[in-house]
Amino acid sequence: MSKVDVATRVTEMSLPLLASQGLELVELEYKKEGRDMVLRLFIDREGGVTLDDCAVVSRELSELLDVEDVIPGHYSLEVSSPGLNRPLKKPADYERYKGKLIKVRTFDLLADDEGNRRKTFLGELLGLEGGMIRIRLNEGQTAAIPLDKVAKANLEFEF
Repeated sequence: MSKVDVATRVTEMSLPLLASQGLELVELEYKKEGRDMVLRLFIDREGGVTLDDCAVVSRELSELLDVEDVIPGHYSLEVSSPGLNRPLKKPADYERYKGKLIKVRTFDLLADDEGNRRKTFLGELLGLEGGMIRIRLNEGQTAAIPLDKVAKANLEFEF
């Protein structure tokens, strides 16, 4: 089974488990690190996750993976919160975190409303409208970034 197949199958298996705990899957990684394969899940909920949440998911998912025998060979399972710089992956994330400071990196140079072209946009998330992420940049101008042009987006920690 390929890495993509494993990630897809584990995602399908983990979603009902997470939903039953009131949690969401933010991101799932299955990749080689050093000599070993690592399966890493980042989970979240409104108000954040606790160490106990991570431990419960780790234990229950581990048992499920053992029964289903989805992952060939040896691997390490890690379950954690997405941290302060939580990635924004789903369209709903751009509504949920409206008013927060975000950083968006794009695949291509894009212009803000003053014509300045860049690949990195840092500012207050205004929301998602018609497939466009709206941001009030720290310099004062705004930008509209098409979702399909986003290479990476995440919350930024505010000091």
